[in-house]
This record gives sequence, C-alpha cells and structure tokens, in this order.
Amino acid sequence: MEWLAIPEVMKEGLWFMSLTLKSGFSFDYDNLFGEGKVTEADLKEYEGALKEAHEAMKVMREKGFIKAHLSKDGEPEKVLFSQLPYVEEGHLNSPKSMAHLKELTDHVRNNVDAVVSLGIGGSYLGNKVLFDVYCGDFWNSMSDEERGGFPKIYFSGQNIDPRRTADLINCLKRSAGYVESHKKRKEKVLLLVISKSGGTLDTMSNFMVLYDALRNCGNIETEVVAVTDPNEEKPTLLKKLAMENGWPTYSVPDGVGGRFSIFCEVGLTLAACVGMDIQAFLDGAKDMDKACQNENLWENPAMLNAALKFVASKKYGRHIEVMMPYGDYLKSVSEWYIQLLAESLGKQVDRDGKEVLYGRTPLVAVGTTDMHSQTQQHQEGTLDKVVQFIKIGKWANDFTIPNVFPEAKKLADISGVKMGDALEVARQSNADALSSNHRFNACFTLPELTLYHLGELLYMLAMSVAYEGELANVDAFNQPGVEAYKRIMGPKLQALKAGK
Repeated sequence: MEWLAIPEVMKEGLWFMSLTLKSGFSFDYDNLFGEGKVTEADLKEYEGALKEAHEAMKVMREKGFIKAHLSKDGEPEKVLFSQLPYVEEGHLNSPKSMAHLKELTDHVRNNVDAVVSLGIGGSYLGNKVLFDVYCGDFWNSMSDEERGGFPKIYFSGQNIDPRRTADLINCLKRSAGYVESHKKRKEKVLLLVISKSGGTLDTMSNFMVLYDALRNCGNIETEVVAVTDPNEEKPTLLKKLAMENGWPTYSVPDGVGGRFSIFCEVGLTLAACVGMDIQAFLDGAKDMDKACQNENLWENPAMLNAALKFVASKKYGRHIEVMMPYGDYLKSVSEWYIQLLAESLGKQVDRDGKEVLYGRTPLVAVGTTDMHSQTQQHQEGTLDKVVQFIKIGKWANDFTIPNVFPEAKKLADISGVKMGDALEVARQSNADALSSNHRFNACFTLPELTLYHLGELLYMLAMSVAYEGELANVDAFNQPGVEAYKRIMGPKLQALKAGK
C-alpha cells in the first residue's frame, strides 16, 4: 500500500473514512477528511514532515531522545512515557514495581477505610479518570463488601480551597464516628500524597492541613504513602520527609511529565488502592503503541489523528478542539485531555526559537449534556473548532426505556429504545448536523468501556501530541509557561507571610 493510498470501510451500505484496529477500537474521520475538509493534497504537502515525525518517534522509543528537549532546569532530559506500557526488567514499570503496587493493594484491602489522593495536574486528572471509569460516582456509597474490601476514595490537593478542605475533614470525622460506634475501632485513613518535589503549593498545603487535623482526632489512625522523586542520594523535600517518617514510597520518575504519568506509579498507586486490573490497562496502551509503530499514515491512529488536527488548525483555522465524550464517566477523560493538549502544544516559540504562538485551545464537553448548552455555538458560532467525539460501542449495563405512561404520546414514542442506542442517535445527529454546516468533527469508538480500551484511548492521545509536536516543531514535553507563574508566585507568598 502506498503511504497516501486512502482506505475506506463499508458501514451500513455506505463508504466511510475509518481506521479500525483488531481490538475494535476505531477512529472515524469521515467528517474531518475529504472535499471541503482536510484534503489528500493537504496531507501530501506534509508527507515529508510526517515521515520525519515518525522517525522521531522511533528514536524516542529506542533512546528516549526528543530533539532540543530540556528539563525545566535547562538540562538534557529523556522522554520515557512510551516505555511505560511494557512491564520489563530495567523499565520504569517492571515486575518489581508491579509487585510493589500489589503490596499497596494488599495493605489497603480490608484494612484501610479511606484513601485521600492528594495531587494536582496529571497527579489528579489522570487518577480521576481511573477512578471514574473503574469505580463511578457511587463507590463511596457502597458497602465494604460491595467494594470488595477496598477503601472509599477522596480527592484533594487539586486546589487551595479552604471550604472544600474543611468539608473533607468533617466528612472523615463523621465517618470516624460511625466506625467507632459500629465497628468499635478507630477509622484508618491513608493520605496518598503525590508530588515529585514535595514543594507543590496546592498539594502540600492541603496535605499539611489534613495531616494535622486528622492526627489530632482521637478516633482516626492516619498513615501516609508518598509518591515522589525516588532519588535517595539527593532526596527532595517529600522524599526526605518520607525517609525520616518511615512512609512507604512510590516513584514520580524522571522522563515522564505529569500529563503522561497515568501510566506510571503516579496513576497506578490510585489504581492499586481500588483493586483495578493494572495489567489490562497497560496491555491496552501496549497494543496501541504497537499500532502506532506502523509507518503507514492510514494505519497509525496517533499519526493520522495528529496530521488531520494539525492541518485543520494550520490551514483551516480550527484553533479550538472540543473533546466531547458521550458518557458521564468519560468527562474526566476530556478534562485529562485538556492538560495533555494545552501543556504539550501550547507554545510561544518553536524549537528554533522562532515565535509561533502554536496550539489549539481545548474545551471540555459531554454528550448529551452539552448538546443543550454548547452545541448552538459549535453549530453556528465562529468557524474555528474541531469537535472530537468519543463513543462506547456497547454498554455493560443498558436499559430499555419502558412505556410507563402510554397515554403520553411523546413519552410513548421514545419507549422500547435502549438508552445506549438513544445516546448514539443523539451523537450521530450532532455529528451530521455539524458536518452539514462545514464544522469539522471526528469520533473515537471504544467497543466497550473497559480498562483495556481506556488504555488504548489515552495512550493514543498521548502519542498524538508527540507526533504533532514534531509537525509543529515545538517541544511537546516541556511547559515553560507553567514555570513563569511559579517564579512570580513564590516571592508573593513570602511577602504575604512576612506581612502577617
């Protein structure tokens, strides 16, 4: 097959532009590619750049090297996220690290009542994805038996919000009272604090407030697990605290930025605390990585996704990307993607120092919810967006809408239809309407909402921004804009403290 030989697939008697993997994962780009959209000629123009980008990904996998990439300290730094799906000796995820995670699982099960996951950025957003998809909204309302002996999960450290922090403390105190009166023992709370340095203001301020409040409660037993820089010769602040206090530790490894850290111990510690099948999640990522090693544009989901979005932005002014999954528990995937896209590609200068002001502005939307709030703008507003849908092919639990009010014709008309099918009709109607008005859109389909397919999706998105960084000639793995506000904030906080 030639590199630009365009494939088509038949669906319901019609030809569509779609890439489908053996797993069933698919990328339908029919509303993003073709006449009046990104064209074959557009992609042909970037054929050389795409081949170079693919070669750069090979080098990244083999050597951890990305052209001109430096750490925030200005030192050469490897990029190792593509190694994470492979559990092997010498890798960041190794048989030893998996066994260490299993120790955490065994410790919390039937022993810890509540885990508070403290982190910000990828240390929060990635963990929230895993929790939402695996546990759902009502995990903490289940009985211990229904949760399989695993603890309740709370999140903190993602903002410096005194009211919510107070509410969390009071919630834990109330549950401690219940444990004391009904189980005749102290409540056990584990603080899972995630910070590479231990100096992260948002996370560490919440951690110190919670740690202080809980250790002064006579009916709460508090323990800490630190996820931080593993260097013991030159320990960072949190690592030093962990060593001094005997806290178990897990790694925030070098070479893995926060937005990619869901695949390492940053995300996997939370997964361990709820009994998630970590291997299934990593297997999905691994199989997607293998698919993304294909040099054929039309058979490589990450390269194709990057190419179409890059050209849509560069040539057609689609500078906003709306990530719109159809399903409530996928909203956090959209929020995770916000950081991935914004920090990876939102760059003022390229790798040659030339000002480019590159990057799409990412927006969170959820179907069908935001069809009733945002779609008016998507459909008729400024012609500057590409809408990216995510759909689930088959729901594990689905309901047929019952005909409980037959006398109400409008309600009777929607009865007899499964909720999942109605959800897809709504998504498809949205896609068709957008396309009819020259609005670019595409769809990722997960055959089922499983950890394996979640691993596929998230890894493909991560690899996509790596490809697009090469196409745009920007460093997709640094975040100098984040460091700018931190340099300003430090002295301001010191001045605030001095003025007290």
